[in-house]
Amino acid sequence: MQSKATTVPAYLKEVPEDRLAAIKKLRKTIKDNLPEGFKETMGYGMPAYVVPHKIYPDGYHCDPKLPLPFINFASQKNFVALYHMGIYANPKLLAWFEKEWPKHVSTKLDMGKSCIRFKNPDKIPFDLIGQLCQKMTVEDWVKLYEKNVKN
Repeated sequence: MQSKATTVPAYLKEVPEDRLAAIKKLRKTIKDNLPEGFKETMGYGMPAYVVPHKIYPDGYHCDPKLPLPFINFASQKNFVALYHMGIYANPKLLAWFEKEWPKHVSTKLDMGKSCIRFKNPDKIPFDLIGQLCQKMTVEDWVKLYEKNVKN
């Protein structure tokens, strides 16, 4: 479900009541743990954390008018989703995350390439998400992105 909201506060007003506390806590966890340089905005109908054009003028290769995406989150129809491009692009980071998951959550990890799905908002491992957010700086992400896209 893509929101038509143009700001994160407007997006939060659309979140179902039974997920609102978890979504707000997820947002706070991301904001509190992301290294400096990432900017909160809306992207693809979801709250997004991006590398702004002032840091990376080339923008996103799919649409250079857009800033380089890094993390998004959303309240989808059947789950809360966290999209982390670093996990998708860095096998070592993915391996770390998969190894850490069972230390924080008793349920099986449900994820796609960059999407981590939480069917139960009460089972989101906020501490683990915070650690994940700290693992990659803007500079790290830009280098990895350029290595993977331009090569």
